[in-house]
Amino acid sequence: MTGRSSAGAQRAGSPAPRTIAEHAAAVLARVAPLPPVELRLADAATAVAGLVLAGDVVARAAVPPFDNAAMDGYAVRLADLPDDGGPVTLPVSGDVRCGWAPGPALGTGPEPAHSGAVRIMTGAPLPAGADAVVPVECTSTGRFVAGEAATERMVTVSRQPRTHVRRQGEDVRPGDVLARAGDQVSPAVVAVAAAAGLGGLAVHRRPRVAVVSTGSELVASGAADVPEDGVGIIPDSNSLMLAALAHAAGADVLRIGAVPDDADALRAALDSAVALDPGTGAADLVVTSGGVSAGASDVVREVLAGGGGGQVSDVEIAAVAMRPGRPQALARWRGVPWVAMPGSPVSAFVSFVLFARPAIERLAGRAAGAEPHLPPDRTTERPAATGWASPPGREQVVPVRVLPSGEVVPAGFGGRGSGGHLLSGLLTADGLAIVPAATEKVDAGDPVRVLDLGTTA
Repeated sequence: MTGRSSAGAQRAGSPAPRTIAEHAAAVLARVAPLPPVELRLADAATAVAGLVLAGDVVARAAVPPFDNAAMDGYAVRLADLPDDGGPVTLPVSGDVRCGWAPGPALGTGPEPAHSGAVRIMTGAPLPAGADAVVPVECTSTGRFVAGEAATERMVTVSRQPRTHVRRQGEDVRPGDVLARAGDQVSPAVVAVAAAAGLGGLAVHRRPRVAVVSTGSELVASGAADVPEDGVGIIPDSNSLMLAALAHAAGADVLRIGAVPDDADALRAALDSAVALDPGTGAADLVVTSGGVSAGASDVVREVLAGGGGGQVSDVEIAAVAMRPGRPQALARWRGVPWVAMPGSPVSAFVSFVLFARPAIERLAGRAAGAEPHLPPDRTTERPAATGWASPPGREQVVPVRVLPSGEVVPAGFGGRGSGGHLLSGLLTADGLAIVPAATEKVDAGDPVRVLDLGTTA
């Protein structure tokens, strides 16, 4: 890469630009993991997506809970079987199946030299005194018939290479830490916790995120009352995109949709977002798009500057030295954290991934690393397949497509290139390349840091 360390020109009266990492840290400083709630395993089984443990999962019971058969066959004492593998015929002294008591102990009958065999099914408790199971197919019986009662009085068996016994606690012992606070709740965690005697898990509930887009030009997608010429009217795609992104990040979403460039309308929408709804509860985070630049119709800036009638606090008007997405703002509306981002579609997408998604993940209890906007498990370094220009003094965030070779190219649709207003380019994007502010040009072959979008896009 080639470049220079130019800070770029700063507009008079505008805030000093901050880095992407600094703005991400400012967003995270406003949120904290949500308080723990107890989730019954019966509910967790169908609600694991996005949930994070709020405490360690500690086993209460052993798994398996008792010694049991690993095969259908006969429970025997190894002492009754010749070491050379020769056959021996034993009396069948009982029958044990899953859910039954283990029955009489072996070695207590009238012929202690050959104490007998107990017919046993997979998972059934091993009778006392037994220390091996001989699979039925390795005996004179050959096979059991489902639904038929035991009829054999004698069985010929021989020592096998394995005992086919599952010992109590060989999988999990009481007191074992099965998962740690901060781990994702997965189907495996639910299953093992249930097997280990737990009835519920302490989790952070899903964050509730309210999404609002601003702009008098916005109408609902597919609206029937759009003028025929459509001039001056734009479908509201941002609120749909941001709602989908928030859901993919593990949040429950309240999409308020578009509000006009009117301060009272925006205040009403924000009040609706943070109002306590008996069905869902108040939002834990508000995300808005548009209205944060320096135009005469930038309603978010107007509401932030006007104090919102006392509802707004902790206002930060930020200029982030990045492209796209330079104008940003942070605040609290009635105490609820508010992340305000630009209205250009790609700018909103990039801003959400870098700033709002880490905030949702912190609310959900997921650990944030040193660079929460670039988590190491989703970040790789890849070579550029082709070169492109980068604005000096700003970190460039480029939606990129990963080629079969592992190289990346700027994402685009139908050969139309990429840009902050070209939403269709996201259709082919696999990741976001983060180009340092000191770089003016990325050359083919240069390594670039790429944040994997996964299923986000």
